[in-house]
Amino acid sequence: MAKDTEVEPRVYGFTRTVSAWLAHVVSVVFSVFVAVVSRPGTSWFSWHPFLMTLAFGFFMTEGILVFSPHGSLIKKYSHKTKGCVHLVLQSLCVSCAVLGLAAIFYHKHLSDKPHFTSWHGLLGLLTVCMVSVQSLAAAPLNYSSLAKGWSLAKLKRYHAASGLVIHLLGSTTLLLGLCSAWFAASVREYTWYLSALGPVISAVLIMNQVSSAYIAKKRLQS
Repeated sequence: MAKDTEVEPRVYGFTRTVSAWLAHVVSVVFSVFVAVVSRPGTSWFSWHPFLMTLAFGFFMTEGILVFSPHGSLIKKYSHKTKGCVHLVLQSLCVSCAVLGLAAIFYHKHLSDKPHFTSWHGLLGLLTVCMVSVQSLAAAPLNYSSLAKGWSLAKLKRYHAASGLVIHLLGSTTLLLGLCSAWFAASVREYTWYLSALGPVISAVLIMNQVSSAYIAKKRLQS
């Protein structure tokens, strides 16, 4: 029994480490692949998939992984440093998301096409609005003087929960984007299925990380 209790934490730590590093690999490979397919700069539209994938497939994913106890690239640094890196990555996420939204809006304006007529467009608009609001609402976490009357511990939990929801929305929006006629015509069938695994795997791994961290904290408090 003693050996079993020693092995379990090791197996748990190993699987967590593998999951975190898989999330890193998926975020990089998927983002590079979409960049190759979209060829940013060839048209106004080309900037849209590139920037949106960069925002939610890379920057936001990496921003959350900064706090992973098993796969953070800056694991040995202080929590304050991790918070600063997270802030930079999330700022880049919001910037890319807003620019990506502006690119598709201007493209449709030039093409005289209606805006936000699909689930992809509507969900994308909602996601960009939510990530923008969430980033502004996170200011008290960086400047405690703004958190008057609020518990920082509760604010952190709300921030983590809303961040998870937004990441899931972003991943879903990316997946819906892969269902577009443009992407389907740009890749082969087997490549499409491999591509679709990108946002799905990323969403599952990030959801697992955030939920596990929350459960661990609840256990410590109980």
